[in-house]
Amino acid sequence: EEHAVFARSDLPEGLSLEACCEQVAPELILGLSGRKGTISEAAIRSMAAAHHQPIVMPLSNPTSATEITPEEAYTWTDGRAIVATGSPFDPVTIGGKTLYPSQCNNMYIFPGVGLGASVCLTETIPDSMLYHAAVALSKMTTDDELAKGSVFPAVDQIRTVSLNVAIACARDAYDKGLARANPARGETVEGFLERKMYFPEYVPIFSETE
Repeated sequence: EEHAVFARSDLPEGLSLEACCEQVAPELILGLSGRKGTISEAAIRSMAAAHHQPIVMPLSNPTSATEITPEEAYTWTDGRAIVATGSPFDPVTIGGKTLYPSQCNNMYIFPGVGLGASVCLTETIPDSMLYHAAVALSKMTTDDELAKGSVFPAVDQIRTVSLNVAIACARDAYDKGLARANPARGETVEGFLERKMYFPEYVPIFSETE
């Protein structure tokens, strides 16, 4: 029911995707069907005619099931589309500019939410915590990454991203009185969480001998 307020009731049923895009002029399209090629050129060009930077997010996995490839989305919008995909794709060069589609994956959110919730022993994970996690993630993408077409930070920054997401979640838990574990005296929330982060370090089993 909470989604009903966003639904259009002024259009006939059974419209094709292309007809729907032409009449509604959506700024964002999500691919969740798991069927390759279901987002057509006509649909994307219709979006591009109505919006300078249409957002195209084919999220189905694996790559063989993606509704539209980044290359198609960029080509049909003259490189103006903002693209994020469920599967990893290579960079695409359009008009002499190389664009880097982001991979939209829950690895950017769940580890940080889990860290924040488990370390501060929160009683529950409210919607507000997920909201603050999303806001924290949105602030991690650099201007350089945005200029290259990426909407998520680089994967090699995942530990920093996860820590920042965890901090946002923990602060929300403390603000709402949901946390049952606190930082040590004089310790910051950041330090508390960073101290609890797992680091995959392999310790030698045998000691070295001369």
